[in-house]
Amino acid sequence: MRLLERMRKEWFMIGIVLAIAGAKLEPSIGVNGGPLKPEITVSYIAVATIFFNSGLSLKTEELTSALVHIKLHLFIQIFTLAFFPATIWLFLQLLSITPINEWLLKGLQTVGCMPPPVSSAVILTKAVGGNEAAAIFNSAFGSFLGIVVTPLLLLLFLGSSSSVPFTSIFSQLFMTVVVPLIIGQIVRRYIKDWLERKKPPFGAVSSCVLLTIIYTTFCDTFSNPNIDLDKFSLLLVLFIIFSIQLSFMLLTFLFSTRNNSGFTPADTVAIIFCSTHKSLTLA
Repeated sequence: MRLLERMRKEWFMIGIVLAIAGAKLEPSIGVNGGPLKPEITVSYIAVATIFFNSGLSLKTEELTSALVHIKLHLFIQIFTLAFFPATIWLFLQLLSITPINEWLLKGLQTVGCMPPPVSSAVILTKAVGGNEAAAIFNSAFGSFLGIVVTPLLLLLFLGSSSSVPFTSIFSQLFMTVVVPLIIGQIVRRYIKDWLERKKPPFGAVSSCVLLTIIYTTFCDTFSNPNIDLDKFSLLLVLFIIFSIQLSFMLLTFLFSTRNNSGFTPADTVAIIFCSTHKSLTLA
């Protein structure tokens, strides 16, 4: 019984393991163009579901209150789009004298220049009781800001940049983030009493969607097993990514929990997940 209770409590972590294992066993199911069609079901339907879900679950007052929390927004956007890529660049100057594969280091810098994640930061913030409304705003705003800022950062730190299909990315973000959120808020007005009475499992729904995203991501990874990279470089970069992630999460925690920071514990959760995670929307 204790084991079953523990499994129910940790179902999301078990789900991650199963999703990765399933992707390893049969990656062709979740790759782009495969039976699951993640280029549609994940890129559009899954993300739209997450923000529709958030629109349903959040009170309008919470969203409007988060909108005017300027100090919080400035902290997250400056950290993720200025401090993060600049620190990565300095760190990579040291790593450039090591035998680590040059393209892995360039890939690390590229990821460092990306905007905050569109969906995962919102789900993780909600899962641990953080300021979900602030996470929604910064995920959406950061993604729109990244359309302009990310190419400039790539040009600055890598000396090269690629053209970003501004219109298509903007319209995709608008249709999968802003529109579902607004529709969710409209629907909430009509079923508000029912929602408060029944209390649907919004968190569980979002977590299941995130598991789908994780599964398809690893399907893409495992479908390319013959990448020409030495194992030493790959393992070392994985360790470096893990260390950077933990270091930045600790740093944002320390900054946001100072006595005079002005942030609540819920704000700190949103800051940690939105400031230190990166999206591949523009990659």
